[in-house]
Amino acid sequence: MNSEKKYSESKDRPVPIANVRNIGIMAHIDAGKTTTTERILYYTGVNYKMGEVHHGTATMDWMVQEQERGITITSAATTCLWKENRINIIDTPGHVDFTAEVERSLRVLDGAVAVFCAVGGVQPQSETVWRQSKKYKVPILAFVNKMDRVGANFNKVVEEIRNKLNATVVPLQIPIGKESEFKGVVDIINNKAIYFDEEKLGSVTEEKDVPPELAEETKKQLHHIIETVAEVDDEIMAYFLEDKAPAMEDLKKAIRRKTISGEIVPVICGAAFKHKGIQPLLDAVVEYLPSPVDVWEVKGVDPRTEKETGRHVGDDEPFSALAFKIMNDPYVGKLTFFRIYSGIATRGMQVYNSRTDKTERLGRVLQMHANKREEKEVIFCGDIAAAIGLKNVTTGDTICCEKHPILLESVNFPEPVISMAIEPKSAAERDKLYTALGALSEEDPTFRVKSDTETGQTIISGMGELHLDIIKDRIFREFKVEADTGKPQVAYRETIRRASDANAKFIRQSGGRGQYGHVIIEMQPKERGYGVTIENKVVGGNIPKEYIRAVEKGLKEAATTGVLAGFPVIDLNIDIIDGSYHPVDSSEMAFKIAASMAFKEAVKKAGMILLEPIMNVEIITPDEYMGDAIGDTTGRRGQIIEVDTQKNTTRITAHTPLSELFGYATALRSLTKGRASYSMEPSHFEPVPSEIQKKLTEKG
Repeated sequence: MNSEKKYSESKDRPVPIANVRNIGIMAHIDAGKTTTTERILYYTGVNYKMGEVHHGTATMDWMVQEQERGITITSAATTCLWKENRINIIDTPGHVDFTAEVERSLRVLDGAVAVFCAVGGVQPQSETVWRQSKKYKVPILAFVNKMDRVGANFNKVVEEIRNKLNATVVPLQIPIGKESEFKGVVDIINNKAIYFDEEKLGSVTEEKDVPPELAEETKKQLHHIIETVAEVDDEIMAYFLEDKAPAMEDLKKAIRRKTISGEIVPVICGAAFKHKGIQPLLDAVVEYLPSPVDVWEVKGVDPRTEKETGRHVGDDEPFSALAFKIMNDPYVGKLTFFRIYSGIATRGMQVYNSRTDKTERLGRVLQMHANKREEKEVIFCGDIAAAIGLKNVTTGDTICCEKHPILLESVNFPEPVISMAIEPKSAAERDKLYTALGALSEEDPTFRVKSDTETGQTIISGMGELHLDIIKDRIFREFKVEADTGKPQVAYRETIRRASDANAKFIRQSGGRGQYGHVIIEMQPKERGYGVTIENKVVGGNIPKEYIRAVEKGLKEAATTGVLAGFPVIDLNIDIIDGSYHPVDSSEMAFKIAASMAFKEAVKKAGMILLEPIMNVEIITPDEYMGDAIGDTTGRRGQIIEVDTQKNTTRITAHTPLSELFGYATALRSLTKGRASYSMEPSHFEPVPSEIQKKLTEKG
């Protein structure tokens, strides 16, 4: 794609930039992401034995909490070599409570492998990670896993990816055998069958001719591939119109081009647990997913001039990297994970943080393998690594060369939806608790800590019950803090019913210089999901320019604690209309206080309503429990959106208030004898019923 573009490569590089792949493995919980990664590490020689998730021995699930629960919580980074290519892999969580881990990983990856269960197909979290990857324009390769399971259906999953995810899919393989008889795949483009020796743990693959019974199907599928690619690629269209078959290499190049541009999604299959299909998956990663050269340039702004600028790949380019994850390591302290977009990082070099406008020294630099590490003198362009010694770098910061500064696009994280109080058991534990909370909130941007000024309690907030449960567990185990926690609470929001205005003056006279600030504002309610916007409409310098920022700050701060029950106010626009100032007594503080007074007055006039977070809940239950599950959902004020009956199972989608879902896992289990499963993610906010609002505001 960028073969004509010139870029520099250091002679010390172990692998050319064009042979580097930065990929994420992502999927719904239980689709087999971690098992797939374990097999990749085994076949590329990184691991000499394979770990298993269900035994708690998976390399990538290295946290105690992950091993106990058999789920991935934190995205682990690792690197391996495959046929002279370096593949940097991030294994991301599938549980919606850890969606931030997926978000920040996708921000720095060039491509992704989306794993789907051959039985479950496109599941709720598959859709979430798909949306996230589209947001960051990350090319996707789909891997249909668990082909050996009863009920596995490759074609059904391909159809679901096409319809539910609105993707142009190109299946590159045909499974040989189904369910327990699954023993290999037909590589359609190369017209050969690949078999996997299960006794030798799949490390031996055998290529043979396509079985006669699949020869016709292979021909038909090849025609389908050419036809699909021709629709989006001019070169293949030229062959197609002339009724000629394109050369195999030309077809592969076209698939690569269009996968990188996001126009098509190649699909392959396998059974990671049974050691089948992993080598062709690695080949497809190298063949079709982009290298840093294909991504070529990363855009940003010059923090000093605020003009748009960019960096393209190359070891001799000015250094630029994005810190995408912070991790507290018990042995070496704070680890900062970063992706290098241009230049190289060397041990001990000075780096400039574009956000803080300060320089820091890069201590030791490490190539990570899950929680093991290998020290390096140099990390090259396009690689992912970790550094020790960066004190003031947080998730989303750009570190670069001071002479050529650049500020790259940061990472956006969703707001927490659930809170609970946490208190140390004794005064001696207080400092330890605050140290633990500080370290955990630095690691996880969706975990927030604040003090309730009225009650003096420490409140922690997160993305769900499991999220807070893991945080609590880590505080007790990792940081050895004895603490008591309250029951989880819902993070409500407040908003206004109608438009209003306010005219507020803050005047204080004391000996010497006084205080004077005067602000007139108007506010209008907006649609759900709008947030808060502030517009300056002051003319004639009635509020001098230097005080406008203080007014905006006062309004923003006032919006974080509403007047009904102390929850943040959202979904409104505020216009700063007018005001006045005193040439001597006016100050930033006076205008900030006046703005806060005006905000409180305006929202009271506008009439307040309380909003509650509504979750998108998806329940998969055997048919016989469908009525019970629907009845239970409606009893929880849930609104049924869709009921989709499939073979022996029913998928129920509902919008249900988060406040009604505490302890839902246990309730659903007992209702369906443990046979139903569910997942949920935040959807939107809606006004709470009046009787609940009354109860909450009385409490507040």
